[in-house]
Amino acid sequence: MKDNHFVITIGRQYGSGGRIVGKMLAEELGIHFYDEEILKVTSETSAIGEQYFRLADEKAGNNLLYRIVKEIKPDLELPRTEGKLTKPENLFRFQSDVIRKLAAEETCIFAGRCADYVLERENLNGLIRVFVYAEMDTRIRRVMDVDKVDEKEAIKRIKRIDKERKEYHRYFAGRDWMGMEYYDLPINSSRLEFEQMVVLIKDYIRLKGFSV
Repeated sequence: MKDNHFVITIGRQYGSGGRIVGKMLAEELGIHFYDEEILKVTSETSAIGEQYFRLADEKAGNNLLYRIVKEIKPDLELPRTEGKLTKPENLFRFQSDVIRKLAAEETCIFAGRCADYVLERENLNGLIRVFVYAEMDTRIRRVMDVDKVDEKEAIKRIKRIDKERKEYHRYFAGRDWMGMEYYDLPINSSRLEFEQMVVLIKDYIRLKGFSV
């Protein structure tokens, strides 16, 4: 029988509902869901103020253009504990190290933070990479409802955060955030209710040979 240790990563467009689905799935499976919580855990582990991780959260580093042109990715070696500790690359290393350790210790779900890329490099057999996207009108409606903003502000937030996440992935993973070839299960949340998406992901987990 296959080891029942698996880890799910959820990439998500802003307003797609990926975070909501991740939390619902985690609650149903009785496992941890790591979204912004990863910033607190990393801060406690590294002894670097949480505010530094929040400022850098899912944002590219300072040399974005250089990395795009040169197609260079920061290495994922162990974080440096001296010198410029709060450089974006080093904060990413600290965060990646925490993600790897948590993934090795427990079945859990990670939202964003290039967790799919970080864990791919670990050759984790139980890695399931989900990407949640939606049509623009669906996303606008959800952002207006959740963030309590008008349509103009919702569109502005969607464009800004999508751009940040795209650049973050290009900078740290060296690839297209929306490249569906990097995910195992892309889901259009405009076509399904959140509860149906949870069922779909659970069915996929079972198809991969795990018990849920």
